[in-house]
Amino acid sequence: MRAFNPPDWSSARHELREALTLSNWPPDTIADAELALHELFVNAWKHAGSQAPLVVVLLLNRTLRVSVTDDSPVLPEPRASSTPYELSGRGLHLVRSLTHRFGADPRKIGKSVWFELDAAA
Repeated sequence: MRAFNPPDWSSARHELREALTLSNWPPDTIADAELALHELFVNAWKHAGSQAPLVVVLLLNRTLRVSVTDDSPVLPEPRASSTPYELSGRGLHLVRSLTHRFGADPRKIGKSVWFELDAAA
């Protein structure tokens, strides 16, 4: 049974913010990365029932890659919204619009949902 409160993602957010700040990424890009991470993290809890999603933050050659892994084998698919007043269903669209690349990879157990952002030249 899933708990009513989502797991704490503050450590993951802090590590992401610190890595990007130390690498001199612009504040608006850092905010986009934090929001995209939050969406993937909450999705892992809400839709996959994960109480401790695994978050990996990689910063290589001015490309940020963030992945959130859970135990559910169901790959995410953005939903078509039937009305602008729906309370959910826009998270993956938001991630896609905030990032340069976005996807999901099946794993032996579960899946890893990820996004990438490129640093401004």
